[in-house]
Amino acid sequence: MEDKCSRRMLLVAAVAAGVAAGGTALAEDTIKLGALATLEGAFAVLGEDSMRGVELALQEHNYTAGGKKIELIKASSDASPDSAIRATRKLVENDGVKVMVGPLSGSEGLAVKDYAKTQPTVTFVNGTSAAQDTTLRDPAPNFFRFSTDGAQWMAGLGEYVYNVKGHKRIVTVAEDYSFPYTQVLGFLLPYCELGGKVVDRFWVPIGNKDYSSIIASIPDDIDAIYVALGGADAVNFLTQYEQAGGEAPLIGGSITVDQTVLGSKGRQRAFVKGTPSAGPISDTWDDPRWKKFVAAYKKAFPKGFPSPSLFAHGYYINTKAMLLGLDKVKGDVSDGGKKLRAALTSLEFETPTGTVKLDQNRNAVADIFLTEVVEGPDGNLLNKVVKVIPQVDQAMGMDRKKFLALGPVGRNNPACN
Repeated sequence: MEDKCSRRMLLVAAVAAGVAAGGTALAEDTIKLGALATLEGAFAVLGEDSMRGVELALQEHNYTAGGKKIELIKASSDASPDSAIRATRKLVENDGVKVMVGPLSGSEGLAVKDYAKTQPTVTFVNGTSAAQDTTLRDPAPNFFRFSTDGAQWMAGLGEYVYNVKGHKRIVTVAEDYSFPYTQVLGFLLPYCELGGKVVDRFWVPIGNKDYSSIIASIPDDIDAIYVALGGADAVNFLTQYEQAGGEAPLIGGSITVDQTVLGSKGRQRAFVKGTPSAGPISDTWDDPRWKKFVAAYKKAFPKGFPSPSLFAHGYYINTKAMLLGLDKVKGDVSDGGKKLRAALTSLEFETPTGTVKLDQNRNAVADIFLTEVVEGPDGNLLNKVVKVIPQVDQAMGMDRKKFLALGPVGRNNPACN
């Protein structure tokens, strides 16, 4: 009787072990990919297109990488650092992701970068967060940005506005956080060096709805307004400025004239035509790589924008980089992601907007597009390419030590005296 019981117990144990082993094998055949974007608040429309970029990259890869299935787990934030960290903690500590794409907004990126340092076995690639110091100062060894930063996005614009448009005196209107600081610095460095003057700078919180006091404070003796607002904030400002009878020409921050704003309806559409800007994409770039990307986006998301936003583009590139890295290591992250991170560090690949490679801080070196807003043949507003600035690095062509000596971005950097 005891022998029968012993044999039965051994059989049960063996079956249990087999189930456990099978469960482990099943788990090892699947890689959980976390994707974080702002699906709440003023930037929700940006986050929605970001997720389209993630999904498009995964579709092209057949939801596999390195011979393993990719399980996409989405998470949402509201553009605040606290919400980004809560969402990231859930992905890493509850859902068990070992690879992650995101976040979207600037200050979120700074927070996730710091969190990444506490999770050395998890590999993070950026979404579109473009604050400069996410990678430039005190970077995390497991955080990679295959999309460029907000200062890089401004390459060529300061010179164009001063020399070609002839705007010598401007004011700036921007959201009061790290990404717009980065954009303003990238624009003002060459603009001020050429002799441009900043008469005043207006900073507003994300989600601001009433711009009447700022509009009333804009002086008459200026040549243009540099606007670095995104999503609903940009639409609200442009609408209210047009309604107030504003006549000063605009200079656009990258996300101010992105499809997430140009695709909105309203009278401000006519007001922004002719606006110069710069950024990581140009809607009208006549290049087969970009045309292929646009066609794939439109086919996959017929209810998306007339052309992919820079958010779809950025998340697509970063997701693709992660998938290519996983391909190189055959999906093996069992060593805490060491081989994966080595593969990503040396990764150089073709994107819809040209070749991307990383610098010593794991930040992208890539082409930037100088653009102007035009009306397309179907009535949609588009960013027309004026010039392509090739392979812009994070120091924007300056000596790296001199660039770092400028100090961190902020409300008054550069001073533009």
